[in-house]
Amino acid sequence: MKKILLLQVLCLGFAGTVLSQTYTDAIMMKKKEICFAFMYDQGTWSEYWEGSTLITNQNIGTFTRSTYMPMIAYGITDKLNVLLSIPYVSTKSDGGQLAGVKGLQDVNVAVKYEAIKKDFGKHRVSALAVAQFGTPMSNYLSDYMPYSLGLGTQELTGRVIGQYEFNKMIYVRATAAYVWRGQTEVERPYYYNNGSYYTTFMEVPSAINYQAVLGGWALKHNLRLEASYNVLNCVDGDDIRRWNMPQPTNKFEVTQAGFFAQYYFKAIEPLKGFSLMASYNQVLEGRNMGKATGIGGGITYQFTF
Repeated sequence: MKKILLLQVLCLGFAGTVLSQTYTDAIMMKKKEICFAFMYDQGTWSEYWEGSTLITNQNIGTFTRSTYMPMIAYGITDKLNVLLSIPYVSTKSDGGQLAGVKGLQDVNVAVKYEAIKKDFGKHRVSALAVAQFGTPMSNYLSDYMPYSLGLGTQELTGRVIGQYEFNKMIYVRATAAYVWRGQTEVERPYYYNNGSYYTTFMEVPSAINYQAVLGGWALKHNLRLEASYNVLNCVDGDDIRRWNMPQPTNKFEVTQAGFFAQYYFKAIEPLKGFSLMASYNQVLEGRNMGKATGIGGGITYQFTF
């Protein structure tokens, strides 16, 4: 249940005009602008896909994953930004005898470069590239899924972003990314992954991620609204075996739809620079993962350093 499937990491804020910053959007902070954000996301499910078959499991019941996400973003130049996030995760379920866990998950650092930004009257076209690296922050047990904090492996993500905006009001955006993953070390000396492996290391499948977004502004550019469609598919891996627990070698696939809203307090002087946000997402289709419903919220503050 990788974190990238459950939430899109956000860092949003205000500086003069309304700006925002994420790993997947087409907006850049200016030089020396800094953004602090704190996000909360909760995903729950009572059904999961065992391979391509949707089932329930009374040994799990209803599963809940909560993620607390502090994040910081900084404008090195107008064209180059850096982002850092360190999530704290807790897991639990109301069925069976297995206990949930809690702790720091993976530190993620990214650099974002704006290659193209062209205006043609009321039309604007942007193209960006993002390089992101993640590695575990704590020595958590990755082979305890779905309760584990994460996959326990290093990740390197390359992403390209393209956006078209009309009249600074309505925009459409598309992104594509390749997520390379390495190995994770587990406690058992043997496991099965379409064959027998006598080792404590598991190969974690890499993945391809696609996203499409339709967004717009309302209330005199105080309110930003987005609807998104997100797909993440591992390039290889095995399926969960009948009534067995998942493991990091599984081929995770997910199709997810979501909605996001953010309100900026630019008209209230004591709150200038702050914003509040809320999100909702639903897994529509999947493989070897839970049919999760997610809700989230957060607060941001941005200023010139």
